[in-house]
Amino acid sequence: MQNEAIANAIQVGWLWLIPAFPLLGSALNAFLGPWLQRAYGKRANHAIAVGAMVLSCVVAEVAFWKMVAAHPHERFFENHLWTMWQSGSLRADLSFGLDPLGMLMTMIVTHVATLIHVYSTGYMADEPAYWRFFMWLNLFVFSMLLLVMGSNFVVMFFGWEGVGLCSYGLIAFWYEDIEKAKAGMKAFVVNRFGDFGFVIGLFILFWSLSGAWAPGTNKYVPEKGLSGRILGTAPDRPKMAPGGVRLGPTVEFRELRNQVADESTGMAERLQGMTFWGFPVIALVCILFFVGAAGKSAQIPLYVWLPDAMAGPTPVSALIHAATMVTAGVYMVARLNFLFALSPAAMTVVAMVGCLTAIFAASIGFFQYDIKKVLAYSTVSQLGFMFIGVGIGAYWAGIFHLMTHAFFKACLFLGSGSVILACHHEQDMRKMGGLREYTPITRWTYLAACVSIAGFPFAAGFYSKDEILWKAFTARGLLQPWMGPAIWLVGTIAALGTSFYMFRSYFMTFTGKYRGGEGHEIKETEEDPHSVAAHQDADVALHARQPLAALEALVATVPHEHGEPEDAAPVHRDEHAHGGLPHESPKSMTYVLIALAAAAVLAGFVFGWPAAWGGSGPMLEHWLAPSLPAQERVPFAHAPHSTELLFQLIGGVLVAGLGWLLAYALYHDNRSTVPERLKVIFPRAWALVFNKYYVDELYDATVVRGSLVFSRVLYWIDQNVIDGFVNFMGWLGRAVAYVDAAIDKYIVDGAVNGLASLTWNSGSALRRIQTGHIQSYLYGALGGAIAFVIIQYVIR
Repeated sequence: MQNEAIANAIQVGWLWLIPAFPLLGSALNAFLGPWLQRAYGKRANHAIAVGAMVLSCVVAEVAFWKMVAAHPHERFFENHLWTMWQSGSLRADLSFGLDPLGMLMTMIVTHVATLIHVYSTGYMADEPAYWRFFMWLNLFVFSMLLLVMGSNFVVMFFGWEGVGLCSYGLIAFWYEDIEKAKAGMKAFVVNRFGDFGFVIGLFILFWSLSGAWAPGTNKYVPEKGLSGRILGTAPDRPKMAPGGVRLGPTVEFRELRNQVADESTGMAERLQGMTFWGFPVIALVCILFFVGAAGKSAQIPLYVWLPDAMAGPTPVSALIHAATMVTAGVYMVARLNFLFALSPAAMTVVAMVGCLTAIFAASIGFFQYDIKKVLAYSTVSQLGFMFIGVGIGAYWAGIFHLMTHAFFKACLFLGSGSVILACHHEQDMRKMGGLREYTPITRWTYLAACVSIAGFPFAAGFYSKDEILWKAFTARGLLQPWMGPAIWLVGTIAALGTSFYMFRSYFMTFTGKYRGGEGHEIKETEEDPHSVAAHQDADVALHARQPLAALEALVATVPHEHGEPEDAAPVHRDEHAHGGLPHESPKSMTYVLIALAAAAVLAGFVFGWPAAWGGSGPMLEHWLAPSLPAQERVPFAHAPHSTELLFQLIGGVLVAGLGWLLAYALYHDNRSTVPERLKVIFPRAWALVFNKYYVDELYDATVVRGSLVFSRVLYWIDQNVIDGFVNFMGWLGRAVAYVDAAIDKYIVDGAVNGLASLTWNSGSALRRIQTGHIQSYLYGALGGAIAFVIIQYVIR
C-alpha cells in the first residue's frame, strides 16, 4: 500500500512552456520593441505581450485539467530540464514542479496577469515607452512563474530575486521623476533585507539535513550517510528510510517534504531536537524564512516600501501589489508548511506579526485621501490576514484568502485607475465624488469589490476571511492557548476597520456631487504622466452613431499628454479638454473590471462553501490537501457548527455591516461635518495616523541616517586608517628600498669593486718584476735563497 505522506512525481515534459511564453514576449519587446513601435504602432507591442500571456494561460489550463483528472495523490507534476550544477551533496536542477498549491498559484498568476495586460493596453496607450512597459510586465510574470513553479529553492530564489528586479523597473517606470526612482530603489533595498534572512535560513536548513553542531562547541560534524562525500574520504552510501525516502541535504521541495512528512524517516524529530548556538534549529530556520516573506509581502517592520510603490502605473499596482509579488511570502510559508508546523514558536511569530500588521495598516487607511494609498495600506492589512491563516496552521484558508484577494484587490486597483482617468488624473478623493453618474461600470465593479473585501456574506472575501478568523479562535498550535482567541479579537477589529475605510473610499469617490473638474492637480499629474483626452474620445465613442466612427474613437480612448498616438484616428475634442466632466473608461478596461468583479463575488461561493452550511467542506481545502501534509497535524479546538455559524454572523454581518454603517454616516454624499470636527477636536491623534505613525520618519532618522553616518565613518576609516596604513606601508617599503639600495651600492658593490681594485693594483705591482733580464731573475733567486737560510736560522 502506498504511503500517502510520500509525494511521487509524474514527469510532464511541457510545463516549461508556461513561463517560457512570457519570457519570449519580454525578449521580443526588449530587442525589437522600439523598432516595432515605430514601424507598426503600439498594437504590435501589446499583441506580443498579450499573446504571450494568452498562450501561457492555455498551457496552464491544459496542465490544470490534467491534474484534475489525476488521483489526488498523483497530483505532483515535474519537468526536469537539466542540472545547473552539482557540488558534493548539493545538486541544483533547472526543473519545474506543479502540485495543487503550485497549480492554483500558476492559474492565479497567468489569468489575472492576462487581464491586467489587456487593461494596460487602454491605460498605457499614450505612453512613449510603451514597449518598455510591456517588456517589464512580461518579464515580471516570467519571474513570478519561476517563483511558484520552481521545484526547488534555487529556481524559486531566481524567481524571488527576479520579481524584485522587475518591481524596481515597474515602480520606477517613470524614472525621470526622482521621487519615482526613489520609490523603486526603496522597494528594491527593503526587500534585500528580507532576502538576506531567506538565504541564511536556507543555509542552516541545508547543513541541518546533513550533520549537526556538536554540543558545547561550535564545531559542525557531518553525519555519515547524510552528508554525501566528505573531502578526502570515500563516498558514503546514502541513508534510506523504511518508506523508501532518501535522506540527506536537498533543495528540492518534494524531497524535503517527503523526508519531513514521512514519519518513518525520523527527520522531523531530528530537526525538532537540534540546536544551533543554543537556539532550536527548526524555529531559527522558519523565522529566517519568514523574514524573507515579511520583506516580500510587506509585513511589519518591512512594509514601508509598498505604499511608496504606488508611484508606479496603476496596472503595476494591480499586478504586483494585489495578485502576485506581495503574496510570494504567503505562498512560501504555505509551501514549507511541513517545516513551520514543527515549530510552535515560528508559527506564533508568523501569526502575531500578521495580526499586528493587519490592525496597524488598517488604522492608517482610515485617514488617507489618496485612493491608491488607501488600497496600498489595505493590501498590507489583508496580507496580515493571510499570514494569520498560515501562521495558525490554517494553511488552506491563508491561500484561499490569497486567491480571493487577488480578485477583489486587482478589481479595486484597476477600478481606481479608471477613477483616476475619469477625474483627469486626480487621486485625492476629496476632489472626486458623484462618479456613479459618470462611470457606472466602474462604480458597480468597485462596489462589488468593496462588498467582497469587507466580508459581507456570499461575497468571496467573506468565506476566506471568516475561515481565517474562525480557525484563529480555535487554534491550539501556538505557544499559548489564549493566543488564538486574542488573534481573533484583533483580526475582527481589523476587519471592522477594513469595511470602514473601503466604504469610506467608495462613498467619497462615487456619491455626492463631483468636486473636481477645475484642471489638473500638479502633484497628481506628476504621479501619472498622462492627460485626460481619453475621456473626450470615450464620450465620442459612446455617442457615435456609425459603428466605424465608434471603433475609431475607442481606439483613441487613451490619455494624450504626449500627443496623438501614431495609430489613432482624429476625432472631435470637447472644448473642455482639461477639467471637463468625467467619462467612463474604454471597454478594454471596463470588461476587465467586470470579469474581476464577478470573480470577487463568485469565487468564494464556488471554492469555499463551509462545512457548517452542509456538504463535505470547501472544495479548495480538498484540492490543496495533497500539498499541505501538515494541515491535519496542527491542533484546533473542536466546536459545533452552531458556534461557527454564530462567528460567521458576527464577522460577516455585524462587523462588515457596522463598518459600512459608520462609513455611510460619515462620508455618504459628503454631507457630514463630523470627520472635520473630529479632526479639530483630536488634531494630534489625527496627525499621528494621517502621517502613518511617523514610521518613515523614524526609519529615516534611525536606519537611513544611521546607515549614512556609518557609511561616512567607514569612508573616514578607509581614507585615514586603511589608506593611511597602506600609504605608511608604501613609505616603509620605499625607505627599506632606499636603505637596501645604499647597502647594495656602498657595501656590496664597494666590496666587489675594492677586491677588483686590489687585484688590479697587485697585478700592476707584480708586473714590474717581470723585466725579461736573466741576471735580475738570478739576483732574485739568490736573494730568496739567502732569505730562506736566514729564516731557517732564526727558527732554529
